[in-house]
Amino acid sequence: MRYLIDTNCCIYLFAGSFPALTARVAACEKGGIGLSSIVFAELAMGSLNGLTPSMDAMDALIEQMPLLPFDEAAARAYGRLPSKRARFDRLLAAHAVSRGLAIITNNIADFADIPDLRVENWTLPL
Repeated sequence: MRYLIDTNCCIYLFAGSFPALTARVAACEKGGIGLSSIVFAELAMGSLNGLTPSMDAMDALIEQMPLLPFDEAAARAYGRLPSKRARFDRLLAAHAVSRGLAIITNNIADFADIPDLRVENWTLPL
C-alpha cells in the first residue's frame, strides 16, 4: 500500500466527476490505496444523513481499498501536527504520516503545512 485517499476524492469517484482520478485509481493494484477509518467515518456520517455514497457502495469500496484503523501510532502523530481547524484532515494526515503513505486529495493546500507528508492530486490529467 502506498496511498490513503481523502474523502473528497472518494466522493468524486462515486460521482464520476474526474476521469483522471477514476483512471488512476483503476490503474492501481487492489490494496494499493487504503481507506483510513477517519475517511470511512466521514463518509458514513454523510451516508447516514442521505448523502452519497450509500453504505452498500462504501462496503464495495472497502473490498478494493482496505480499511485501516486509526491506531496508537496515528494518534501520536496527530499530537505532533500543527493545530488547525480542519480536524478530519489533520487526523487523515497523521494517519498517513504514521504509515509513511501519501494522500490522494484535491485539496493540496489543506495539507501544505505538514512536514514529511506526501500529497498528490489525481484529479488533474497527467
